[in-house]
Amino acid sequence: MIVPVIHILCLMLAQASPTPPAETVSAPTLEIGYHQMYNLQFNEAHQTFHAWELLHPADPLAPSSDAAAYLFAEFDRLGVLQSELFVDDTKLKKSGRLAPDPVARQKFEEALARSEQLADAVLARSPQDSNALFAKTLNLGLRSDYVGLIDKRYLASLSYMKSAGVLADKLLAIDPSRYDAYLATGVENYMLGLNAAPVRWLLRIYGAQADKEVGIAKLKLTAQKGHFLLPFARLLLAVAALRDKDRTKARELLAGLAHEFPHNALYAHELSLLQ
Repeated sequence: MIVPVIHILCLMLAQASPTPPAETVSAPTLEIGYHQMYNLQFNEAHQTFHAWELLHPADPLAPSSDAAAYLFAEFDRLGVLQSELFVDDTKLKKSGRLAPDPVARQKFEEALARSEQLADAVLARSPQDSNALFAKTLNLGLRSDYVGLIDKRYLASLSYMKSAGVLADKLLAIDPSRYDAYLATGVENYMLGLNAAPVRWLLRIYGAQADKEVGIAKLKLTAQKGHFLLPFARLLLAVAALRDKDRTKARELLAGLAHEFPHNALYAHELSLLQ
């Protein structure tokens, strides 16, 4: 089954970097918006992303980030962020299709459309622009998450995930220091690598990367040196540790996230289960 593989991607939209809370910084930045999003302060995150977009109207990552906030808010509202879903595959397989908010979905799609238009314009002038390539990689991840977790269209979600991995590899060939991009191929390798050998073989024929150990190594790169995706990579490593029965490592990672993002009850709740 590849169903559990797709569901783990739901957190790909939750990007942030360890920056001070917005209250301590006067000028809007993407980092502040992601910090607010990690703290489940979605209205504040939208305000910050919109302010950044007004100041930087040609930056495709601004509307990408706004789309991420809409999707992450939907996941929180629908209760699909609990890491136990990714540890207990039986629960995941039994989960049914969710009921999205049509207004949030429209705004999500509009933000992605703005980002794609801006990114394509940048790449038409500069085909190797790493920021535009990263925005398009992120957009593919967001679409994969939406159709996989909310629409329950798993094959379509896998297709978006594969495309994100291909684009991430292209970005890293241009700029190896874009450590956030390692997460796209890290997730693909790790989660698809959890399948049985015959399934992995079929996935490789399809073009997917399915090596668990390679996936872990790439997730660690993002967790150590990433920017927007650093906290997300640490969360995925915590999930991986739980799957491997390494409760000590999972507890360490979740404790760090709970301390950094005190408004997000998810981290504290999952940590409490390990105490």
